[in-house]
Amino acid sequence: MTTTATHRIRVWDLPTRLFHWSLALLIVASFVTVKVGGNLIIWHERSGYAILTLLLFRLVWGVAGGRYARFAAFVRGPGAVRAYLRGDAGSAHAPGHNPLGALSVLGLLAVVGFQAVSGLFTNDDIAFEGPLSAQVSGATASLLTTLHRWNEKTIMALVALHLAAILYYRFGKRRDLIGPMVSGDAEFPGAWPASRDDAMLRLRALAIAAACGGVVAWIVR
Repeated sequence: MTTTATHRIRVWDLPTRLFHWSLALLIVASFVTVKVGGNLIIWHERSGYAILTLLLFRLVWGVAGGRYARFAAFVRGPGAVRAYLRGDAGSAHAPGHNPLGALSVLGLLAVVGFQAVSGLFTNDDIAFEGPLSAQVSGATASLLTTLHRWNEKTIMALVALHLAAILYYRFGKRRDLIGPMVSGDAEFPGAWPASRDDAMLRLRALAIAAACGGVVAWIVR
C-alpha cells in the first residue's frame, strides 16, 4: 500500500490573515458598541468605516493578493459545490477555501458589506445620523435604517454558522482551520504550489489598504 506524502506550504499570506482577524474583531466591536450605545456610538460609527475599508481592500485583494486569496482560486460554480458535497477528494483536500466554504466567504462579505454601506445612510432621529443620510430622502434613510437593524441578525446567524463549521472540521473531520489562518501554513497530501507572501506582496497590500482608507475617508467627509 502506498501513502501520499504531505507537504507544508504557505496558504494564507499575511495581509489575508490580518484582514480576517481584523474583520472578526471589528464585527464584535460593532455589535458591542451599538448594544451599549451612549457615547460608544461614535466608536460604532468608526468601526463601520474601518470595516468598509477592509471590505474594499478584500475586493481588490481578491484580484491582486496571494494565490489562494484570489477569488479565481476558490469561487466555483454549482457543479463544484455538488462534487464537494458528494465527497470529491480533490476539492476536499485542496489548499484554500473549499467550494462550500467559498459560499460562506462570499455570503459574509455580502451581508457585512451591506451593513457597512447602509450604515452610511442611517438616521435614528435622535442621536445618530450617517454621513450620507442627507443625500437621500427621509423615507430611504428610514428604510435603510430598518434594514441595517434587521441585517444584524443575518450577520450573527452567518457568524454562528461559520463558527459551527470550524468546530465541525476540527472535531468531525480532524482538520484545523484556525491554525493556518494564524501561521499561514498548512499540510496537504501531494504537491501544491505555495502562495506568495514576500515583502513586495506585503508592501502592495499596504498601498492598497491606504488607498481604500483614502476612498472611505473621501466618501464620509
